[in-house]
Parts: sequence; structure tokens; C-alpha cells
Amino acid sequence: MTKDFSVHVEHLTRVEGHGNITLDVKNGTIEKIQWSVVEAPRFFEAMLRGQQYNELRAITSRICGICSIGHSLASLKATEDALNVSISEQTQLLRRLAIHAENMQSHILHIGYLAAPDFLGVGSVFPLLASKHKETVLKIVKLHRLANEMSDLICGRTIHPIRLVVGGFSMVPTKKQLLTLQKRLKESKPVVHDVAKILLSVADAIPQFTRETEYIALSSDDEYALYEGVLNSTDTGRFHEYHNYQLLTNEYVVPQSTAKYTKHNRASYMVGALARFNLNSKQLHPWAQDVAKMFNLKPINYNPFMNTIAQLVEFAHSIDDSIQLIDTLLDRGIKEEKPTKVVVKSGRGVGLVEVPRGLLIHDYTLNSKGYCIKANCIIPTNQNHANIQQDMEKLVPEIINKTPKEIELILEMLVRAYDPCISCSTHYLDVTFK
Repeated sequence: MTKDFSVHVEHLTRVEGHGNITLDVKNGTIEKIQWSVVEAPRFFEAMLRGQQYNELRAITSRICGICSIGHSLASLKATEDALNVSISEQTQLLRRLAIHAENMQSHILHIGYLAAPDFLGVGSVFPLLASKHKETVLKIVKLHRLANEMSDLICGRTIHPIRLVVGGFSMVPTKKQLLTLQKRLKESKPVVHDVAKILLSVADAIPQFTRETEYIALSSDDEYALYEGVLNSTDTGRFHEYHNYQLLTNEYVVPQSTAKYTKHNRASYMVGALARFNLNSKQLHPWAQDVAKMFNLKPINYNPFMNTIAQLVEFAHSIDDSIQLIDTLLDRGIKEEKPTKVVVKSGRGVGLVEVPRGLLIHDYTLNSKGYCIKANCIIPTNQNHANIQQDMEKLVPEIINKTPKEIELILEMLVRAYDPCISCSTHYLDVTFK
């Protein structure tokens, strides 16, 4: 293509928050390709300073309406690490159930409402309700409702949980409630299989693009890591010094974004479902591995568009792992238990969990009265911004002969594949005073 054209996407749709895409081409030469975040900073880390240890979880759950459970868990782990608080086996099992509930909530929302319209050639999920795909949308709604009600049961609310507290739970589900949830999870498996078959029928719409990059996620010898694990990289292996996570994340700022960027062994790295799959796929439940085989998804997969399929695989894993966790809880006997008693002291704690969009880190320093004097939160979307930019720089020359509208759609699909939560990621503003 020799003609001049531009692609300017202001406030990309079907993502959370505000991000822009800019592409300028003159005489067939790319003059500018840029992914930028224009969301205003939200100053949550500043808000934490001066708050007592038992208030931090409630505040940080408001960072995100989708990952509020994940932020709560990262916050609790950081607080408990700072105060040297141990939790019971029952609390750990229930927290693992909670993180599955959130992963299922977010993954099916992204797959069904945000990504699927791209595969089916429409602008949003609403036209699908008046098409032959109405039943597909209803299946997605059914699975989303199950995940919402699971979050409500375990955490006390669909979003912004209230039962998760330092040292344990303020209230736990009953045996009868867990049995009912387990029955519904088992009944949902044919629905998930139907959704997988429908996605497979339109899988040709997933762009065949690859770019080798570094993937980072938690890994564990015991399970597919979501709640517990050590930092792991496809480039450099396991990194056990979690208190020194900054040596891995290496945050930096760029002029075009209000969000920080990160890098490790290369110019960028990716976190999220595809990163977890690439590092830990052998620990998925067998049914989830079967779903991956349907799409020929194998590690290491370097196509970022396949992140949506990795989310579907994780959805299947979360169902089977939740069924197994409920069996474990019932075998040992679910019981009301008070949270672990806290002895207030000074200290620093770091909490790491995997949330739907990837690795989440909270880091708090408390004074001797238990008040937070320093906080740092590293959000998954922050860690993916540089990788999105690097992907665009490789992708555009490969699709430069398409029409501007086709290029625009593919670039939008690329960003949406990362399922970015842009509002969560905004931590920086360059202010010039004159």
C-alpha cells in the first residue's frame, strides 16, 4: 500500500477504562504506532497511607469492580505477611474457591460479551440477541450468573466482598449451600462444552499472529497456581524472593500513558491466562486440558489473541477444581471459626495472587500501631502495556495491505484479547507546574 492513511481509535470500546490507538502511515511507511492510556490516576496507594491494617482490604477491593476479590486476597496476604498472621486450612480452601469464582466471573464476561462479537462479526453482544446466536448468549448469561452467585455465597457479595477479613472469614457457607453449589457446577459442564464448540466453529476469526515474548505468572509444585505460588518466567525460571519482586517487574513511565509500564528480561512481558497456561498447563484438570486440545492450544503459544481461548480453558479448570475443593471442605467438615487473632506490630508484607488479567502484587509497610505508612500495588494491565505496544509494532507491517477499517478492527481485537482493566492500571501523572 502506498497511499497515506491513519487509524485513530479514541477510547477503545469493549474494554474497562479508556485507551487509545494511533497509527499514521505515509507512502506505505509507518510513521507512528502507539498504544496509550489516557485514564486519570486514582491514587489508591496514597489513600492507603494512614489507614489501619484492617481497613486496607476494604479500600483496595474498590480498585476494581471485576477483580475486587483478587484485590482483597492480595491485600489480605500482604497484611498477614506484614503481621506474621497464619490462616487455617479451611480459610485457605475457601479463599481458593473465591478466586475461582472471580476468574469464572471475569473470564466468561470477556469471552461472551467483549470478545465473541469480534468473532461473530458484530459491534456488540446486543445484535446477537436478535440473531441465530440468541441461545449462545443465554448460555453465556447462565454461566456468568453461576459465577456471580458463587462469589456471593463465598464472599458475601457478588463484588466488593465483605466476608474476607484479616486472618480468615467473618462468615462461612453451610454444608447445604456448598452441596448446592457443587451440584450446579457439575450441571454447568455441558453448557461450557456447548460454548466451547460454538467458539471452535468461529475460531477462524482469531488472527494467526505470533510474536515471541516472555511470560510471567505464579507457579506451584502442588497445583495450577492462582492463590499460592512463586514468581516464574518462561525466560529465566522461578524467582523465589517475592519481597524483591521489583527486580522482576521493573516499573517505568512513558510520556504517552498515565499508567506505568514494566519489563523484565526483554523489552516487555505478558501476564494473564495465556501466561499461566504457558507456564503451568500440565497442572490443569484433565477436562480443561481437553478443552485446550479442541483449539490445538499448546505451550508455549506466542499468539496473544489466544488469550481468550486460554481464559475458556481456565474456566473449565476452575469448575473442576472448585468441585474438588468443595469435596475437600466437606470431607474435613465445614465449621464456623474465628479469624486468627492479630498481634499488631510494625513490618512489611507482600501479597501475590493471580487474578483474571494476570499477576497482582500488593506491598504494605505498617508502623508499630498497625497503620499503613507505605503502599505499592502492581496491577496486571500495567504489566501488559509494553507487550501490547510491542505486538502492535510487529503486527502492523504484517497487515499493512489490508484496508484501514480492517487494520483498525484487528488492532482493537489485539487490545481486547489482553482483556485490559485500564482504570486499575493508572498510577502515574506527569504534572508540569509553570
